[in-house]
Amino acid sequence: MTKKSSGRGGLFSWCLFDGANSAFPTVITTFLFAAYFTQAVAVSPVEGTASWGRAQSLAALIIAFAGPIFGAIADKGGRRKPWLFAFTLLAIVSSACLWFTQPDPGDALWALTFVVLGTIGFEIGMVFYNALLPELAPADRLGRISGWGWGFGYAGGLACLGIALVGFVQAETPPFGLDPALAEPVRACAVLVAVWMGVFALPLFLFTPDHARSHLSMGAAARQGVGMLISTLRHIRDYAHIARFLFARLLYIDGLNTLFAFGGIYAAGSFGFTLTEVITFGIGINLTAALGAVGFAWVDDWIGPKRTILISLVGLIIFGSALIVAEGQFWFWVFALPLGVFVGPVQAASRSMMARLAPADMHGEMFGLYAFSGKATAFLGPALLAWVTLLFDSQRAGMATVLIFLIAGLLFLLPVKDVR
Repeated sequence: MTKKSSGRGGLFSWCLFDGANSAFPTVITTFLFAAYFTQAVAVSPVEGTASWGRAQSLAALIIAFAGPIFGAIADKGGRRKPWLFAFTLLAIVSSACLWFTQPDPGDALWALTFVVLGTIGFEIGMVFYNALLPELAPADRLGRISGWGWGFGYAGGLACLGIALVGFVQAETPPFGLDPALAEPVRACAVLVAVWMGVFALPLFLFTPDHARSHLSMGAAARQGVGMLISTLRHIRDYAHIARFLFARLLYIDGLNTLFAFGGIYAAGSFGFTLTEVITFGIGINLTAALGAVGFAWVDDWIGPKRTILISLVGLIIFGSALIVAEGQFWFWVFALPLGVFVGPVQAASRSMMARLAPADMHGEMFGLYAFSGKATAFLGPALLAWVTLLFDSQRAGMATVLIFLIAGLLFLLPVKDVR
């Protein structure tokens, strides 16, 4: 396969896939189902929050170590789409199984099992999805295609969330005879996610070309892939710029993930936001993040991904600092929505930078390590925020720790090779 063979249809289908699978983290792990689990399924909200956190930590641990292995195996086997199909199917089936989670503590284990499996399917699937990018897009358009993909992702996740809220959760008369007393409108949203992913992921498997298949059997590809990964780790100094970039990303993505995980809590606790206002805030910041990802896509190709990331981190630090000292809901909105503009470019440009840095025959393995850098220390940001919040008895002090990760990531990124 060559990049020329992808065509507009293949590239569009690749971007559309981001809008398909983003429904899972938006509806299941961030907004609706997470709230349903903690409020209606678990014994108590406190126990539910703790159980949800433990489940997400388990999933992150599995993803961190399995991602590089599967990526290396795919490099030796050649094809990406069969692996992507398998893990996407895992996420779809897991979402559908969440329908059977009734508002009963006895169903908590069932729910957490399929949330973990679905998260693994979503995240490891992204290893193979990301590895397709440098094989599809011309070098001078990597930034644009990556940014458009992130934009589709935000838009798809929000569209699915909007349908779930308006069509099921907040509907005066729930469709299909769903019984609110059994939380069926909320549970049906998990089925909606499964259908959404299946429908909008399909074009990628039909129209987006794959890497050529190698002559190796599955067993041989697995042995050689794992051997290659071990060799890469042993000779990591040969990939010094990639290692520095992944470490920098580990820091600033930890800060970014913490910001998203606790942004709503901060808005409610320090600015008196209601649940409806928190959801509105979540929708708003995702919209500005989508606009930023698309808008900065051309900037990425113009000045390079490294400079795009640095500019975005500076923007996040400036507006994040303003939010720490802001008073009143008006100023929260004034600073929070522009902050979102810089969230999308950080993520999109990081992906295009990895695509530019990775050797041509190691895209799967390198994007596996890329997944590792996003999950290996996912506990650090929330743990530090919680400790500082308790130490100073202040949410503002706790949220200030996010800035530490963003600044540290920026400083470690500075010596990384500028690839354009």
